[in-house]
Amino acid sequence: MNVRIIAGEYGGRIIEGSGTSRTHPMSERVRNALFNKIQSELPGADVLDAFAGSGALGLESLSRGAASAVFVERDRVAQKIIAKNIELLRAEDKVHLIRARVSAVRKTIDQQFDIIFADPPYYNPQLSTVASLFALLKPNGLMVLSYPGTDEVPTGAEVVVVDNRSYGNAHLVFYRKKNV
Repeated sequence: MNVRIIAGEYGGRIIEGSGTSRTHPMSERVRNALFNKIQSELPGADVLDAFAGSGALGLESLSRGAASAVFVERDRVAQKIIAKNIELLRAEDKVHLIRARVSAVRKTIDQQFDIIFADPPYYNPQLSTVASLFALLKPNGLMVLSYPGTDEVPTGAEVVVVDNRSYGNAHLVFYRKKNV
């Protein structure tokens, strides 16, 4: 299944979907609502796309003005598709693809991010791993978790939930890291 970049520099361009049944692509309707909500935070942002799948969230961020995107994906098929999509959009100079489990990312990355997208597989939401990503947020940074709505969302002393939205079976939780 192909995915359309909605707006910005790459707007209207078609990228390849994740190519694996182990991932669930976020619908265009949900992505559009998400990016309309966070648009003002994207220019110049450093973005982490955890559980990246096709890389659509990170690539949409770059299209809308983010400075850089780091993609983390463990599935080999999805990794190849992300690399192909990066090449298709000629975004190589703005991205880094980490071929690893998200649970190992804190050992791999020596960087903090303005925005983190956590879109784990719905069959295995890995909420403790998602909670560990809070440490990678810059002060006042934003993290968006997409989950099926059946589990209790993670919380942490360093973040506050600032919004919670539902779109059918897709639920988005927006976290803001506290200024310390």
